[in-house]
Amino acid sequence: MTLFRFEDLEIWRRAIAIGGELCVLADRLDEQKKWKFAEQLRGAALSISNNIAEGSGSASDRDFANFLNIAKRSAFENANMMFFFSLHHHLEEHETMPLAAKLSELCRMIEAFRQRLLV
Repeated sequence: MTLFRFEDLEIWRRAIAIGGELCVLADRLDEQKKWKFAEQLRGAALSISNNIAEGSGSASDRDFANFLNIAKRSAFENANMMFFFSLHHHLEEHETMPLAAKLSELCRMIEAFRQRLLV
């Protein structure tokens, strides 16, 4: 039995899993003394699932759809960081690109769910 609506959402479960992987990369950035990058990554990673969860408590589907848009934008922010960290040799491409692919898939899923809410 779930306590909250968001627990039943596959997009939330995926966001939580990807967020965990992003936090592992943030730990690697901490080891390199790149604390600001690590902090930004953790915040953006958590923002995806937080906005899905927060939006699920909305009184209307339209309001929920707005939170999903914010969650999707946070996923884009994380994807940008994956590219930046790879291009500037802060993290290895083999660490960042699989996560960028997962973020892309999650964005498609969030948008599809968002569109269903707006119908």
